[in-house]
Amino acid sequence: PQVATVGLTEVQASAVGINTISRVLDMENVPRALANFETDGFIKLVAEDSTGKLIGAQILAHEGGELIQSAALAIHNKMTVEELAGQLLPYLTMV
Repeated sequence: PQVATVGLTEVQASAVGINTISRVLDMENVPRALANFETDGFIKLVAEDSTGKLIGAQILAHEGGELIQSAALAIHNKMTVEELAGQLLPYLTMV
């Protein structure tokens, strides 16, 4: 698995006074990872608690270097987790 990160971790956000909420998705719950028999790892998203704005992502997964780009774009565009989840993405891709 590849390691990829962008933005802030929960610890880094807390250090600058940002309250966060985060969720972890195990790769065994990603259909493409199942199809590829590559279910090692996880995706963790960190958001600002008060706004839901995505402020960080940490990924340990096959193709993690590719996956992180979506999080980087979402952070750059100040998207909330709900806005990111509402995007139309091709089915059965890692993203």
